Amino acid sequence: MTSTEALRSALAGFTGSTIGPDDPGYDTARRVYNGMIDKSPALIAQARTEADVVLAVNVAREHDVLLAVRGGGHNGGGLGTCDQGLVIDLAGLDAVEVDPDARTVRVGGGCTWGQVDQATSAYGLAVPSGIISTTGVGGLTLGGGLGHLTRAYGLTIDNLLAAEVVLADGRRVRASATEEPDLFWALRGGGGNFGIVTSFTFKLNDVSRFAAGPTFWDIDQGEQVLKAYRDFLPDAPRSLNGFFAYTTVPPGPPFPEELHLRPVCAVVWACIGDEDGARQSMAPLLDSVPEPLLHGVAAMPHAAMQSAFDALYPKGQQWYWRADFVNTVPDAAVEIHQRFGSALPTSVSTMHLYPIDGAAHDVGPSDTAWAYRDATWGSVYAGVGPEPPDAESVRRWSIDYFEALHPYSAGGAYVNMMMDEGQERVQASYRDNYSRLARIKRAYDPNNLFRVNQNIKPDAS
Repeated sequence: MTSTEALRSALAGFTGSTIGPDDPGYDTARRVYNGMIDKSPALIAQARTEADVVLAVNVAREHDVLLAVRGGGHNGGGLGTCDQGLVIDLAGLDAVEVDPDARTVRVGGGCTWGQVDQATSAYGLAVPSGIISTTGVGGLTLGGGLGHLTRAYGLTIDNLLAAEVVLADGRRVRASATEEPDLFWALRGGGGNFGIVTSFTFKLNDVSRFAAGPTFWDIDQGEQVLKAYRDFLPDAPRSLNGFFAYTTVPPGPPFPEELHLRPVCAVVWACIGDEDGARQSMAPLLDSVPEPLLHGVAAMPHAAMQSAFDALYPKGQQWYWRADFVNTVPDAAVEIHQRFGSALPTSVSTMHLYPIDGAAHDVGPSDTAWAYRDATWGSVYAGVGPEPPDAESVRRWSIDYFEALHPYSAGGAYVNMMMDEGQERVQASYRDNYSRLARIKRAYDPNNLFRVNQNIKPDAS
C-alpha cells in the first residue's frame, strides 16, 4: 500500500490541491453525494489543469494504486471514490465555453449540469442531460444521459461531438467521429472505463420556448394513471417528455399546503414549445384519467426545471438505487408498481419511469456503446432517506421492488443507476456491445487502471 506522503511526494508539480487524512477539510473533501458511501482515500488530488490529471494518472499507474475519478460525485454506488487509493477530483476543470453561432458548447470534465445550463440558457439553448442540476457532466454523459429532453433531442451521448481524454498510459487524445473513432464509440455509454475526459464538446439544441411541471393524482389512482400513461406517451409528439413517478408532494412552495407530504402518483412534464402547445399535447392523457389534485405545467426557463429537484435532494442523504430497462408495462407489472409505489419508505423515496423513445430511437443499438435503443422506458427504484437510520429500509424497499418487477424487464439497466451488482449485470446492460467494449478496453486500458466503475474487463483473447 502506497502511503499518503509517498503519493503526495510523487505528485510533485501538481498545481491543484492534495488532501490526505491528516489535513483540514479531508472529511468534507472525501464525501460524495450518497451519504451511504463512507470511504477513505489515501489522497484526494483536486486537479486544476489537464496536466494535473496526466500527472495523477501516471502516479497511480506507476505506483499500482487504486484509482477513482470524481466528477460531480452523484454516482449512487459511490464510484467516484475508493478506500486507501488515489481520487482524482475534476471539480476544478469547470470552464464552459458557448459558441451560440455554431450551437456548440465546450465543457470542462468537472462541471455540473447547473453550470452548463446557466451558460447556455442565455441563448435559449441546452444539452440534453438529467433531472438534477448538481449532477456531474462527466458521469451522466459517459453512462448515456437520460432526462427531460430525451424524446426531443436524444440521449446526452447523441449530442456529444468530441472529448479530450487522458488515457491510462498518460497520453492525451481527442476522440470524435474522425479521431480515435473506436474510443469515441466506447465513451458514448461505456462509462469511465476508457480514460478521464477532461473536456466535452456538445451540440446545443433550441429550448427558447419551454413549458414544464408536474401533474399529481391521488396515490389510489396510480394503476389507472399508469396504464393510461404507458398507452399514451409512446405515440405523443416528440416535443413532449414526461416521466411517471410515485412520489410525495414536497412540504413547501410552490405546492399548496393541503397537499404537503401527500403520497401521489405523478407525471413530470417537459415540453419544447409554449404552454398552449404543451396543453394540446397532454390533452389525450389528461382527458382519459381522473381530475388531478394539481396540474402545475407552466412556461419556464429550461434551466429552472433542471434545478427544480435540487433542494429536495441535497448532498448527504442515504441512497440506494436499483434499475431496469423496460419494453412494455403489462397489467401485472402495473399492479406491482402500485403495491410498492404506494408504500414508499420515506417521503423522498421515489420510482421514476423515464421515456427512451422518440429521438433516442433514431440511433441504432450498435451505433454507440449504449445498447438498449429498443427499450421504451428506463425504470429506477430510488430509496432515499434523510438520515443514516433510514439506510436499511430504503435499501430493502429498492431491492424488493426491483426483484418483483425484474421478470418484466428487458434484462439490463442504465449503468448510471446501478449499484455494485456484479459482472453479469454489467454485461447484461451492454448486450452484444460488450465484446467490442472489452476489445477497446484492452487497446486503451489493458491493465484495467480505470476499474472503479461499472467495470468492463479487458478482452483476454
